[in-house]
Order: sequence, then C-alpha cells, then structure tokens
Amino acid sequence: MAKQTLPALDRLSSLLEHFPVTANLYFSGALCGVTQFDAQTGRGFFHVLRKGEMRLTHHAGAGVSRSLDISEPSLIFYPQALAHQFHNAPVDGADFTCASVYFAGGASHPLVRALPPLIVLPLAAVPGLKAVLDVLFQEVDQVRCGQRLIADRLFVVVLLQLLRSLLDQASEQGISAGLISGLADPQLSQAITAMHDSPQLAWTLEQLAHKAAMSRSAFASRFKKVMGVAPAAYLTEWRIAVAKKQLLQGQAVKVIAPALGYTNASALSRVFTQQTGLSPRAWLAAITPAQG
Repeated sequence: MAKQTLPALDRLSSLLEHFPVTANLYFSGALCGVTQFDAQTGRGFFHVLRKGEMRLTHHAGAGVSRSLDISEPSLIFYPQALAHQFHNAPVDGADFTCASVYFAGGASHPLVRALPPLIVLPLAAVPGLKAVLDVLFQEVDQVRCGQRLIADRLFVVVLLQLLRSLLDQASEQGISAGLISGLADPQLSQAITAMHDSPQLAWTLEQLAHKAAMSRSAFASRFKKVMGVAPAAYLTEWRIAVAKKQLLQGQAVKVIAPALGYTNASALSRVFTQQTGLSPRAWLAAITPAQG
C-alpha cells in the first residue's frame, strides 16, 4: 500500500488567530552593569543581543538555570513572567533590542503553557531571521514616523520565525511533550490543526486518525505519548480555552456554545465546570479582577 502524502500545513495561524500575540518595543541600545527585569503578570520578554557578551541570572527556585553566559548574538525569550538580570561590563556594555510580549490569556495561552520558561538561541540558528532583524534594527536605530508601530509588528514576525524554528527543532530544544511537540510531528500536527481550525466539529478518533494518515490504535497511542492527553481530552481542553477567551471578550455562553460544538449553553457550562471547577459565570467573576 502506497504511503499517503500529507498536505502542506500551516500549524500556527489558526492557533494565533484564536490566541493573538502582541509585542511592544521596550528598549534599544547599550546596557552597562546590572539591569533588572521584573516579572509582571501577563508579560513576557523578548531580548535580542545584537553584539557583546553578558551573563544572565535568575533567582533561586525560578525553574531555570541560575546563571547563563551568552557570548554571541542571540535571542533570549521569556514566554512567561519571570524576573531576570543582565550582567554587563560597567562601561561599553552589550547592545540589545528588547520588547515586552503579551499573550492573549496570559499564562493560560496554549503556547505559554507549552513553551519552556526560557529559550536562548543564537541568531544564526534561526532560519530566515537575518532579513527581518535587519529591518527591525534599521527601525530602532533611527527615529522616523511610525517607528514604534513598525518595530512592534516586526518583533511579532521575529517571534513567529522563532516559533517556526522551534517546531522544526523541538526535540533539539529539549521540548519532549505537549503542544509544541505535537505540532512538530508531521502526522499528529494534521489532526491537531484540524481541531484548532474547526473546534465545532464532533471529531471522532477515526476522523482524526485519518487526518494523520495513521491507524486508530497507532494514532491514539502516539497522540497520548506526545501530547500527554488523549485526542478527545485535548479537543475539550482546546474548546474550553477558546471559551475562556470569548468569555473575557464579553460573549454570552449561549453564543459561544454552538460555535464550539455544544448543543446549548447548559452543555457547555457542564463541561466548563468539569474542567475548571467553576461555572462560566463564576470563573469570569473570579478572573476579571486578576485580568485588570
């Protein structure tokens, strides 16, 4: 039997359309001595070390290396709120361009939950990055009309290039399980993206396995191993994540329910409560002050 050819696939667009990412230029120039970057709920950091060398440190218990020396131009990415310090020479410090990064939904954003708390990659290790960075650096190095808007958008492009690279090199970056590994898998990604694109459909195991060009048993086994949950459980997690985002946008449960494959508001509320321990109304009341 001939092996089925899988169609070309955009693994990121539907995910980021549901859960956008924005960036704001934070700083560009030389940093000398010790610079503290404080953690702030809902904010990550994206630093580009353009030239020079520095030491990166974190507090004990942060879940990352206490100290890391960086000696070549690199991307330093914190998807989550995590305090960190740059240690540069007291004069003639290293040059950086930095942005704050905001994931819709904060810590509940699917990518924030899937990514390591810190990613450090040499610029040369990210394919296609040089052309984008050349334009970004041109914008931040001189003040022109619309500079900040262009720089903010270019930082999002840099982030997308990084995410592409991670999907192509997930195992090499130590990402062994979860959404990034699933999207990095040529077969599983077909099924995962289908769920992202159309959460309202009543996806069966057979349909998802067919998308992945696998048998039911092989698909179910690999999905659970790579993603950490069964396909049906992941579909429910995705639907509830989308429901949370839409609740925060002010949409009513009765409107959200059919768009996510539930027959009525009661059906969605029941699953939502099972997943979160709170009804949609109670969850929204609890989360709204934290979001503010």
